[in-house]
Amino acid sequence: MIYFFNNKYFIINSVFYRAIIAFFLSFCIAFILYQKIICWNQKNSMIGEKIRDLGLFGQKEKEGTPTMGGIVMIFSTLIPTILFSTLNNIYVLMLIMTTLYMGCIGLIDDYIKIKHNKKGLSIMGKIFSQILLGIFIGITMYFNTNISSIQKQKIESKNSHFLKKKEYGFNTTIPIFYSIYHNHEFNYAYLLSWYNQKWKKYAWMIYIPIVIGIITFLSNGANLTDGIDGLTAGISSIIFALFSLLSIISSNKIYSFYFHFIYIPHLEEIIIFSFSFLGSLISFLWFNTYPAQIFMGDTGSLTIGGVIATLAIINRKELILPILCGIFFIENISVIMQVLYFRYSKKKYGIGKRVFLMAPLHHHFQKLGYHENKISNRFIIIQMMLSMLVFLLLII
Repeated sequence: MIYFFNNKYFIINSVFYRAIIAFFLSFCIAFILYQKIICWNQKNSMIGEKIRDLGLFGQKEKEGTPTMGGIVMIFSTLIPTILFSTLNNIYVLMLIMTTLYMGCIGLIDDYIKIKHNKKGLSIMGKIFSQILLGIFIGITMYFNTNISSIQKQKIESKNSHFLKKKEYGFNTTIPIFYSIYHNHEFNYAYLLSWYNQKWKKYAWMIYIPIVIGIITFLSNGANLTDGIDGLTAGISSIIFALFSLLSIISSNKIYSFYFHFIYIPHLEEIIIFSFSFLGSLISFLWFNTYPAQIFMGDTGSLTIGGVIATLAIINRKELILPILCGIFFIENISVIMQVLYFRYSKKKYGIGKRVFLMAPLHHHFQKLGYHENKISNRFIIIQMMLSMLVFLLLII
């Protein structure tokens, strides 16, 4: 790629250099815009958060804090991505579309909360939109011919004649059992071949629902986790940093061979997107640490969850998400457990009982008397440990 400055040109071939520039540009754009929004809202109070009364300490003090910070997050991510990445790359296009799509869903949700109803978009409305995204990502990954690992042509020799044999299924990474699966590779077609070899060609029937489930669960998990200052942004920053590292390794033949990763051609361009998103997240975290000056809203949290899920799927690392994004998953599960047990106990005993003092899980700790800053910091420490654990599982 060639860039012109003052009638001189510089050739920047390294994706890493472009990613670094994208990171700082994203950070600076977001930093300036967040300051402008905070100052503007102090004068106009047009996009202040309406806090539901949950009986939590310090809750009412957050009333009126500007929300929809996710809009800046999206804008500051896409501008450097468009400027410095190759836009005809299928992976980059998928990430851009995921960002815009989930951003629009979150924006609608935030707008309803501010102008009409504190509850925002219905749960089924969110889930349906996430399912649609999962279908799109799953079909694109499995059937798009530009993605190299799909239905490879394998040449086999038999009786001195060369025969073409189509390899069905989709290879992904399983973080354990290296002795069983070479390079930690796992093909979804194996799940069907145990029953009948002819069913391998229907592996998409397993792969696409798994993709839908991952995107739906993780997007909701990130959304539910966004209830304490700095929590979702801090956790997500660590996850994006790890995926940037994993993308660097997977996009290089030498690195991927050395670390036993699946080599994925044309993956290097998403490093620029990852660095851009990381820059915007760190900038947001500057203003979102306790006491928060701005919230990301569902515009940011739904987008973060959707993008992390898509990044994992593109990197063929979706099976590590229950560990890597363990906090998002546990937050989601805590809500499901709370609701189901409450309904069960009410039906059986006539009185609804709860597993936690309050769900999601971070509110349970608030009810126990922990300050939200301590909860956020400790969750971030746990996320660091989970990220290191995942990396170790992938390289051993």
